[in-house]
Amino acid sequence: MRASDSAPPPADLLERVREQCTQPMPGELDRIVQALHIRLGDALVALLVYGSCLRNGDLTDGIVDFYALVDSYAHAHPKRVQQLANAWLPPTVILVRTPATDGRILLAKCALLSLQDFEVGTRSWFQSYLWARFAQPCRLVYFKDEDTRRRIHLALAQAVMTLMSHCVATLPDRFDSYTLWVRALSLTYGAELRPESADRPGQLVRHDRTYYSRITRAAAPAVKHLATCAGEEDSYRNLSPAATRRDNERVWRLRRIQGRTLNVARLVKSFFTFENGVDYLIWKLERHLGESIVVTHRLRRFPLIFGWPLLWRLLKNRRLR
Repeated sequence: MRASDSAPPPADLLERVREQCTQPMPGELDRIVQALHIRLGDALVALLVYGSCLRNGDLTDGIVDFYALVDSYAHAHPKRVQQLANAWLPPTVILVRTPATDGRILLAKCALLSLQDFEVGTRSWFQSYLWARFAQPCRLVYFKDEDTRRRIHLALAQAVMTLMSHCVATLPDRFDSYTLWVRALSLTYGAELRPESADRPGQLVRHDRTYYSRITRAAAPAVKHLATCAGEEDSYRNLSPAATRRDNERVWRLRRIQGRTLNVARLVKSFFTFENGVDYLIWKLERHLGESIVVTHRLRRFPLIFGWPLLWRLLKNRRLR
């Protein structure tokens, strides 16, 4: 089932999204926003922040994760090959550096996506890449106008409904919001190559448990085969027929194959489109794995040739999940 086949987002869900998007952020974030304005110019229509720096509130602890929504890829990229790469396999990622007030350097990893792809991706893409990310907490730190803000709030609400709709059939007959979101994030993490621990979904849900509880309650009336338990605040029922549950298992197996294939393709693409792509990827792996990775001269110079043994070792040892 596609989320677009269900009812529109309930008003309460849109209100929960609005509250999440408008929570305050550190003032130093403005420096990154300004740098992205300079880099993307009038093509930029909105900026969303998500990820680990959002959760811990420290912009200097790693790289801040941004999504920059643009009006078109042709407007955002000066070269035709860049436009095509972003359109064929979105998003394209760029690195932004800007000084903080204390002299330290703020780093931002910015994924470029058209507003139209963002809306379609959070609503009806088969792959979970977008709706899995944006069903989680994020902040809207810049928007071009009120219509753009409305469209983004609607897309974020659709992301929640899409994820819940695709995951409800995998749940027990009775469950709570914590069980739902740990299962949902485990499924979507499994559909990508991610250097995360097995307990990572649980850690994320526990960190924002109130958010996940409230957003589940708000979205539940619009999600097919999901029912609230009368008189219980955080208890739900899975009404999916047996055939739907079996079909859903097959769909997630396909989504896992597709998502991991696309992850490898995006990895290859990043070597050409991401500034210092090898250094960034190694940094991210070391950060999540908790161990150092030796970067040889051959790996840095020819990542598409000498990066495969590293990828195979991580897969073989189940360090990428």
